[in-house]
Amino acid sequence: MEQRHVELIRKTISLAQHNIKNGLGGPFGAVIAKDGVEISSGCNSVTTGNDPTAHAEIVAIRKACQELNTWDLKGYELYSSCEPCPMCLSAAYWAGISKIWYSANREDASLVGFDDDYLYQEIAKPVGQRSMGMAILIPSEGQALLQEWLNTPNRVEY
Repeated sequence: MEQRHVELIRKTISLAQHNIKNGLGGPFGAVIAKDGVEISSGCNSVTTGNDPTAHAEIVAIRKACQELNTWDLKGYELYSSCEPCPMCLSAAYWAGISKIWYSANREDASLVGFDDDYLYQEIAKPVGQRSMGMAILIPSEGQALLQEWLNTPNRVEY
C-alpha cells in the first residue's frame, strides 16, 4: 500500500503542474481515495473561477461527495500536493476524512507566497481580538432557529 500512497501524492503534484502550465489556477492538486483507489480529484481554480473557496482539496471533496451521493467521507483519505490550509483542513474534518497525506508543508508554501499562518493565529484568538470585525445580533432569534431544528422530527443528523 505504501507505493500506492506515493503514486497518489505524485498524481496531486501532476495535477498541480498541469494547472500551472495551463494557467488554470494555483499550484495545488488533490485526490480523494479509499483503499488506494482514486474516487475524485481537484485542482485549485481560485483565480480562474473567481471563487476563493475553490482550493484543490475543496474541489476534490465536493466531487467525491457528489460521486458517492453522500456528505460522509469516513474511511476515505485526502492526498494533497501541499498541507491543507485552515479552510481545507476544516472541510476534511467536516467530511469525516480519515487521513490526510501531503507533499509540501505550510512552511514551504509560505516561502512562495501562500502564507496561512496568520489564519491559524486569527482563528486561535478570541472573537473580539480578531482583525476581522465580528458582532452578534438578535441572538434570541438565532437560538430559536437552532431550537426549531432540534425539534424537527425528520431532521437528518450530520
